[in-house]
Amino acid sequence: MLELITYDVFTDTPFLGNPLAIIPDADGLSTAQMQVLAQELNLSETIFVLRPDTPAHRAKVRIFFPKAEIPFAGHPTIGCAIHLSGLVNMAGDGAVEMVLEENAGPVPVSVRKVDGRVSAEFTAPVLPEQLGEIPDIGLTARALGLDPGDISTPVVAAPEVWQAGPDYLLIPVSTRDALARARPAGADWDRLTERAGTISTWLFVDDGAQHFRARMFSPAGGTPEDPATGSAVVTFAGLLAHHGYCSAQGDTRIRVTQGVEMGRRSEIGARLVMQGGKLAAVRIGGSAVHMSTGRIRIP
Repeated sequence: MLELITYDVFTDTPFLGNPLAIIPDADGLSTAQMQVLAQELNLSETIFVLRPDTPAHRAKVRIFFPKAEIPFAGHPTIGCAIHLSGLVNMAGDGAVEMVLEENAGPVPVSVRKVDGRVSAEFTAPVLPEQLGEIPDIGLTARALGLDPGDISTPVVAAPEVWQAGPDYLLIPVSTRDALARARPAGADWDRLTERAGTISTWLFVDDGAQHFRARMFSPAGGTPEDPATGSAVVTFAGLLAHHGYCSAQGDTRIRVTQGVEMGRRSEIGARLVMQGGKLAAVRIGGSAVHMSTGRIRIP
């Protein structure tokens, strides 16, 4: 039997945020066994903790959707780092620095406990890269059950594909009402994701004051909808910097609220670090709540 731990991530409140499964002693498991466990647990992501390749690092981790392994993800990084820090069960405040080895590269994480609240912030292992655009607003709208007028924001007018480990089709939506009405719809959805070359779409609304509302759909990846998607926010940082949202130098902070329509409100913080007019780093932060500890069979 394997130890199994769960957290709700990107929230301070139990039963909100994005649920995460952690297998803390995964050495000896094969890739096939990890995939079976991720499919059995059927959460948006399951993270497996192994001995690091570099002794100075805290752990090597592998992250799985129910149907596939992915190179990097936000809420597993936050939740796993908070768990490994030991701060959840420690009396008083504290701070821990660590590096997690992910398939996309080493990920530095800072974990803090202040007044009983445990949070973490990681630096994305790769900078976001634009892969393409989807100028067909009609197809995009039909794929989501929306009208063409529902697509666009003050930030960007048409969907774009960005990658930072995982890739996402980032779709601007004009209002919260349109965001709430959006649903992947049949053959047009299949055509849209095929044209984009990605199975995951992240919709966003600009609420002003550096705050955004979002939803993420990835039914082909085994996640019909995701309550919080930190890696998508990393790619979104690239889109924002590309369209001149940030100042040329220094940090721009944004907040993203996701999962509201699912009843799993999540709060994701991001820092976009600009140097000489270019995006130099993306840092993603949030809290997590320990939910359960148990055991699961080895496949």
